[in-house]
Amino acid sequence: MATTQSALLTELEPVVEANLNRHLAAAKAWNPHDYVPWSRGRDFALLGGEDWVPEDSPLDDVAKAAMVVNLLTEDNLPSYHREIALRFGPDGPWGQWVGQWTAEEARHSIAIRDYLIVTRGVDPVALEQGRMVHMKAGYDSGDKTMLEALAYVSFQELATRISHRNTGKASGCPVAEQLLTRVATDENLHMVFYRNLVEAAFDIAPNATMVAVAREVINFQMPGSTMPGFADNALTIAKAGIYDLRSHLDDVVRPVLRFWRVFERDDLDGEGSRARDELASFLDLVEEKAAHYDRRRQERMAGAGTLAGADR
Repeated sequence: MATTQSALLTELEPVVEANLNRHLAAAKAWNPHDYVPWSRGRDFALLGGEDWVPEDSPLDDVAKAAMVVNLLTEDNLPSYHREIALRFGPDGPWGQWVGQWTAEEARHSIAIRDYLIVTRGVDPVALEQGRMVHMKAGYDSGDKTMLEALAYVSFQELATRISHRNTGKASGCPVAEQLLTRVATDENLHMVFYRNLVEAAFDIAPNATMVAVAREVINFQMPGSTMPGFADNALTIAKAGIYDLRSHLDDVVRPVLRFWRVFERDDLDGEGSRARDELASFLDLVEEKAAHYDRRRQERMAGAGTLAGADR
């Protein structure tokens, strides 16, 4: 497998170069400072102002949780850079992409943090403490192969796009929504790059690619899952419908699998065919769980509506 992965790096180089050029033509440069309402800022106590109090925040608890999770996830960029640089290498088109991707991703945490601090959206002390803990822990994807890393980021970049986009809508702030829509646009372009590489890998090594895709779908975790308070915040985000199992299945996993024609391919056999069967069974289980959570949410909404009607 190691030889196959090394050979694939070389065989995919022309595809990387073509998609890097495509990305550079499609991507639009933007400046984080343009998306921050600086006029709403004021000094904190150290400089003679007032420190943050909960009443300062214009955000509700759902928006706070979602924006903190999104920001702390973006903060771990040094670890993500290391992960892809180790697998893709520093040279040629692969190395050029790693540098381009890292530079673009760095804008996200800059802009989101500036927005939250200027608007006093969340406790800046708690935010900084969370950043320190999360970045010191870093992110380690384990022993993923190059193919597994490509498959993972194809799904992860799209998941991040959905999370940012829906967080902006849920924020209740037009400035935050504009900012997070801009960030989501970057994430979508990154997803397209990785998705196209996996498509090419399917044509070169269909069985190995299918095994990698199945493994990453079945074992998928967002890169922020190790941050402080992630489980509670993820539950809050899921209950609000910003990002839940249904979103993950219908808006992330299924569209990408359809693009690769995973269940229509006729070039799989052996371990590739077995991996596809395992993936299909797994998706059936996820659908059952998602349908269960959908019913639970509808019941909660119906109950809340009944209570509201009784109060009138």
